[in-house]
Amino acid sequence: MIKDIRQVLNRSRATLWQDMAGGAALMVGLIAMLHLPAIF
Repeated sequence: MIKDIRQVLNRSRATLWQDMAGGAALMVGLIAMLHLPAIF
């Protein structure tokens, strides 16, 4: 299983930072939406 994970990471190394940035953006959006009702 670790071998498979390493192979996937080696193949997708070019887009890994983009995937992490997208995940972070989704988390920021989720947190913002959850706090939005408290503002109004």
